[in-house]
Amino acid sequence: MKNYRCAIAISLFLFLLTSLAVAPVIASEFDVKEYEEFHDVLRPLQHEALPAKDFKRIRSHAGELTKKGEAILALGVPKGTSQERVEEFSRGLKKFATALMKFSRQSKDGSDEQLELSFSQVHDSFEMLAGMLPRK
Repeated sequence: MKNYRCAIAISLFLFLLTSLAVAPVIASEFDVKEYEEFHDVLRPLQHEALPAKDFKRIRSHAGELTKKGEAILALGVPKGTSQERVEEFSRGLKKFATALMKFSRQSKDGSDEQLELSFSQVHDSFEMLAGMLPRK
């Protein structure tokens, strides 16, 4: 009986140790809150809804995505952006604003093809901005 308890204890210990070792670390992908919140809405649409051509789902989240995108625009060039990148970042924000406005419009009255194109433009311009974010 003692060996049985010992075996169970060791098995439980190894299971917990393995679980901790392989558990994903949940961390923010971005150091800027507005970018993290936008990405939280964008990610499932890009990786689930778009490949499935689920335009109804994209349309149903368009308002939230637009609102989160407007928060990025209101933030402007994030603090900590190097002086060499400020102009480039500003141009990226203008492209993002144009893409976001077009997406918002297409989500209401555009065809699925127009929505797909405008959504992709929002995604691509966001990725460009995200790539320029200052890192800690």
